[in-house]
Amino acid sequence: MSDLIIAIDGPVGAGKSTAARLLAKRLRYRYIDSGAMYRALTWKALQVGLDLDDERSVRRLADATSIALEPDGDRERILVDGQDVSRQIREREVEQATSKISIYPSVREVMVARQRHMAAQGGIVMDGRDIGTVVFPDADVKFYLTARLEVRAERRYLEVQAAGASRKISELTEEIELRDARDMGRHTSPLRRADEAITIDTSDLPIAQVVDAMEEEIRRKVAAAKGLTRVP
Repeated sequence: MSDLIIAIDGPVGAGKSTAARLLAKRLRYRYIDSGAMYRALTWKALQVGLDLDDERSVRRLADATSIALEPDGDRERILVDGQDVSRQIREREVEQATSKISIYPSVREVMVARQRHMAAQGGIVMDGRDIGTVVFPDADVKFYLTARLEVRAERRYLEVQAAGASRKISELTEEIELRDARDMGRHTSPLRRADEAITIDTSDLPIAQVVDAMEEEIRRKVAAAKGLTRVP
């Protein structure tokens, strides 16, 4: 199982990133956070004062910007033109602005090409919102993670608290609903479940159980492809 491409999609708060990171660790694969790439570009656009409503300018910035994802223990360091911006791209201003530039077809074209290049050798787990449908339509295994809205809002609330911020859970719930509507309703690369994707509702499952289920499905598919009854 050294060269598979594993695609994980789903809405915000479904547990994609955590599950993808843990799954990659188990498989000894590389984890790639596709959303971090868009947030990194957004961070730079905000730093240089770019008009985020100008798609051409954002596309030119994407072409001229180096974005690198480097393993750092159980996490990744996100580098923009060599600068570590792992913390900055998680700030609220960046996250909110990212949803604006991530809908631009020309920007997604640049990012998708880079994501495919990163995964050229296989052995990767990548999560996002269009990984199994657009970035890797021929991925070896596809998952779609979801969870009830109230559960996703609670998870987001705990993340915000852990970061030392204070937000009302009702406000976070509304933000997630709006994000879902944008992601599912956008013309370019909308969030949807790939036909072949295995759906896992993470609402009432501990993360270890989610990863167990994913790993078992991967091993089952590998065994079936090899004509075996199981993969040890």
